[in-house]
Amino acid sequence: MNRPLLVTACAVAALLPSAVRAQHAMMPGMDMPMPEAKPAAEHPAHPSPAKARVQSHNADPHAQHRMPKDTATGPRPAPGKEKARARLPSSDTGMAGMAVPMDHAADAHAGHAMPGMAMLPFDGAYGEGSGTSRNPGNAGAMLGEHLMLGDWGVMLHGYAWGVYTDQGGPRGANQAFVQSMAMLSAARDLGTGARLQLRTMMSLEPLIGKGGYPNLFATGETADGVTPLIDRQHPHDLFMELSARVDIDAGNGAAFLYGGPVAEPALGPSAFMHRASATYQPMAPITHHWFDSTHITYGVITAGYAAPRWQIEASAFRGREPNQYRWGIERPSLDSWSVRATWTPAPAWALQASHGRLKSPEQLEAFRKEARTTASVQYASGRVATLLAYSAKHKLPGRVLSAWLAEASWDLDRHNTLFARGESVANDELFPDPREPLHDAKFRVNKLEGGYAYRLPLVGPLDMALGGAVGVYAKPMALDRAYGRFPVSLSLFAKVSLAR
Repeated sequence: MNRPLLVTACAVAALLPSAVRAQHAMMPGMDMPMPEAKPAAEHPAHPSPAKARVQSHNADPHAQHRMPKDTATGPRPAPGKEKARARLPSSDTGMAGMAVPMDHAADAHAGHAMPGMAMLPFDGAYGEGSGTSRNPGNAGAMLGEHLMLGDWGVMLHGYAWGVYTDQGGPRGANQAFVQSMAMLSAARDLGTGARLQLRTMMSLEPLIGKGGYPNLFATGETADGVTPLIDRQHPHDLFMELSARVDIDAGNGAAFLYGGPVAEPALGPSAFMHRASATYQPMAPITHHWFDSTHITYGVITAGYAAPRWQIEASAFRGREPNQYRWGIERPSLDSWSVRATWTPAPAWALQASHGRLKSPEQLEAFRKEARTTASVQYASGRVATLLAYSAKHKLPGRVLSAWLAEASWDLDRHNTLFARGESVANDELFPDPREPLHDAKFRVNKLEGGYAYRLPLVGPLDMALGGAVGVYAKPMALDRAYGRFPVSLSLFAKVSLAR
């Protein structure tokens, strides 16, 4: 295994500099241009979140490479190249987990924003995650290209992430593949305390193939409409988000309406690619379909109220997960619902609890509905970002399948990062063949994966992270025949991000 791994790693490192991975960056602590002073009645000392997000847009129309503090969206970037850094969240594949140069004295708690998200609150109490979710304010934000085009604040982010993985055991496989994402958002003030944001996120992961990539014990979705994906992670669709959000000042916060033909409902924590704690994890969590599988949903409408320390929201959306046709946009519908409450008591914390009722989420089990309940706690401080989450997935009809997820990422310095993920999940989809004796049996599987990443600047606004991860598993003895006694998985990666 060593020779092919080494050859693949060298090839990936040589080829990836030509690909760009988009990364959103809220750049707290930067010297931000301020709008001209206006009467106190128009700009109170403590504006509501919507007004705060708007004010920086009109600050300096020529600041093309500055990130307006309240217009940032996107995945989090790598630790900055300056001596001070801010912890950033990750995107479904954005360059999260990296720090941004910042003046801590000026803004120690400035938050970040991600693709498809609203802007930061005026005091940095939280950072925006995927969809309308929140991350800790200390998690920072994504880096990328930021322009002012007239009244519009435009943000462009992206990345290309080459991975070689060798998933161990009899049911494992090895494969080289490239994950990718490009994100674009545009925001402007509508006047009278209202603000509009348009967002799009796209991926070329359909090029990986309908079968996705090997990921031992992962399940969910289908390769061809007939065969379920078992021990493999599906690729993301070409269109990951096409959405809009409007915020209108109301009281000490803002009422908002979010949605689009491709968006994310209010269910679960921020998607794994938008979490600082998962910045350099090369593999999707095997608990993905317990926590954040709805991050690409065809048809979403979310209404809510956002205050600096809390947010409450409800969504109507299509419960069916994406099918095997990854290049198109599926027909939207609103046949499912969810509610979510989020509490951000301090910039270091983000807690959420959510519940949803999904109609026919699995294409191959169209007769089943699902009731999903999740709760999570995220913490970010300095160079450390963590997550602890629980989910209960109740198949209707059927059993309740629970999952636990823990993640951590630690920036040792400006170049070196350690990361780890622990998962425990009850799964009854590992043996889909009705002729198999273990068909429909429930097994609790545990996975621990840890790794290292080294970051270095490339040409211009491009950064690269080189690293690897090792995964081990604990499982019932009944699975030894299929998976081996002690499978071990190894992954190597090179990740290029747009991180100005």
